[in-house]
Amino acid sequence: MFRLQLVSRLKKLAAWSHKPMWEQFLRKVKLIVQDEILRTRILFVLAALVVFRFLAIIPIPGINVAQLESFLSNNQFLGLLNIFSGGGFSNLSIMMIGVSPYITASIVMQLMTILIPKLKEMYQEEGDAGRMRFTQYSRYLSIPLAFIQAFGFLLLLQQNGIVSQLTPLALVTNVIVIAAGAILLMWIGELISEFGIGNGISLIIFAGIVSSLPSAAAQLIFSFDVSQVPVYIGFAAAAALIIAGVVFITEAERPIPVTYARRVRGTKVLGGISTYLPLRVNQAGVIPIIFALSILLFPQMIATFLTKSSIAFVASAGNAIVGALANQWVYGILYFFLVFVFTYFYTAITFEPNQIAKNLQKNGAFIPGVRPGGTTSEYLGNIITRITLVGALFLGVLAVLPLILQGITGITAITIGGTALLIVVSVVLDVVKKVDAQTSIREY
Repeated sequence: MFRLQLVSRLKKLAAWSHKPMWEQFLRKVKLIVQDEILRTRILFVLAALVVFRFLAIIPIPGINVAQLESFLSNNQFLGLLNIFSGGGFSNLSIMMIGVSPYITASIVMQLMTILIPKLKEMYQEEGDAGRMRFTQYSRYLSIPLAFIQAFGFLLLLQQNGIVSQLTPLALVTNVIVIAAGAILLMWIGELISEFGIGNGISLIIFAGIVSSLPSAAAQLIFSFDVSQVPVYIGFAAAAALIIAGVVFITEAERPIPVTYARRVRGTKVLGGISTYLPLRVNQAGVIPIIFALSILLFPQMIATFLTKSSIAFVASAGNAIVGALANQWVYGILYFFLVFVFTYFYTAITFEPNQIAKNLQKNGAFIPGVRPGGTTSEYLGNIITRITLVGALFLGVLAVLPLILQGITGITAITIGGTALLIVVSVVLDVVKKVDAQTSIREY
C-alpha cells in the first residue's frame, strides 16, 4: 500500500514538473488564496506596510522644503537614509531615521559577541531561545541609539537651515517624537516577522525602496531624452545582469556529502543513509550591504556636524573627512572593503563549524574521508572560507558597480539604484521561497 502511494505521488510530481510555467504560477496563486493561514499572513504584511507608509508622510514642523531638497541632492549618504526610511527623511517625518537605530544596535551586538564569550555562547549554542534573548538585547540597545540619532540629525538639520531654530522644549519634543517613530517602526517590523512572512526589517527597507519607484518612473518619463536611449538600454541591461547574478549567487550552494552510520537496535537497522549538507555561497545574504551602508552613514553625519564647529581645528578636520568621503574613489574603496569584511564577519557569526561537527558526530553522521570531530570542523571551516570569498567579492563588486556606472555616465541617480536593486531582489527571493514552502506543504 505504501509503495503504491509513493508511486502515485512521484507520478503527480512528474506531471507537475512538465506543466507550463503559467499553469504552475496559477496553481500556486490558487493555493495561496485557498490557504487561510498563508492568506492571513500576507494580508497582515500588506496592512503593516500600509501603516508604515502612512506614518512616513507625517512631518515634523518648521521645515524649509527647498533647502532640504538641495541638501539631500548633494549628500548621497542621507539620500540612502531617505530610501531606507521609506521617504521619511525627505519629508522629515516622524519615521525620518527609519530602522537605522535597530540596524546599528544589531551591528554593535554582533561585534560584542567577539568581546563577550557569553553573548557568543547565547547566540550560537542556546538555540532559538538564545537567539530570542540576543534579539531582545538588540531592541533594548536600539532605544538609546534612537534618541541619540534623532538629536544628532536635528542639530545637523538646524545647522544647515533646513529646520528652524528650535526652543529647548521644541527640540526635546521633536527628539522624543522621532525616537518614538523609530521604536514604533522596529515594533512593526517585529510584528511582521512574527505574524507575517519574511523578515520584518528587510520588508520595511524593501517597502521604502519600492515607494520611490513611482516618482522615479514619472521623472524618467517627463525628462525622457531620445539621445540618452543607449544609456537607458545600458542601465536596463545592467539591472538584468544584477538580478540574474543575485539570483544565481543566492541560490548557489556547495553540497557536502554526509553518511549516517548503520546502527542495530533490536531487530531494526538504522542509518546507512547518504545525504548532503548544503553550504550556501552567500551565507550572509543582504545583511553585509545594510551593515556597510550604516557604517558609512554616520562618519559623514558626524563630520558634517563638526564642519559648523567654532573651533578651527575641529572644523577643518570635519571638512577633511567630508571631502574625503565625497571622493568617489575613497567612498567606493571603503564601501567595497566594508561589504567584503562584513560578509566574512556575519558568516562567521551565523555559521559555526565546531557546532555542526558536534551535531554530526552526536547523530552518528560523518563526511566520507574525513575524521569526525576536530578534523570535520576544520574541513567545513576551510570550505566555507573559500566559497564565502566568491560571495564577498560578488557583493562588493555589486555594491560599487553603480559608482562605476555613475563615473562613466555622469548620472547620479544610479548610485542608489544598484544597491536598492540588490536588496529588493534578495528580499523578494526570500519571501517567494517561504511562500513556496508553505504552498508545497499544502500540496501534500
